Amino acid sequence: MSFPNELKYTKDHEWVSSSDSKIGVTAYAVEQLGDIVHIELPEVGKDLKQGASFGTIESTKTVSDLYMPVSGKITAVNQAVLKSPESLQTDPYKNGWLIQIAPSGDAPGLMSAKEYEAFIAEH
Repeated sequence: MSFPNELKYTKDHEWVSSSDSKIGVTAYAVEQLGDIVHIELPEVGKDLKQGASFGTIESTKTVSDLYMPVSGKITAVNQAVLKSPESLQTDPYKNGWLIQIAPSGDAPGLMSAKEYEAFIAEH
């Protein structure tokens, strides 16, 4: 399992891209969830703080909250993933982003790919 170096990661298994402010869930989270059957995401324009829930992801095993890695206003929602949530299982990064935001501040506590790998190995 690989984690793109250009992304930053959270302990809740979300990622954020500093280049285009897209947010998604990690390949590790997708693997742990199993077959993803439904995703619920907020509307464009919603303003959320770092750590706030921005939606849910449902698999055949469980329903999990999704948490904001950074504060910001939602500028786009990936409609393709909403229509076909199982697509996350093959591509959780490039085409599997969930929301795009206009960030509104710093994001303390984010991890690099190496730090995230060490974190999941430890837990």
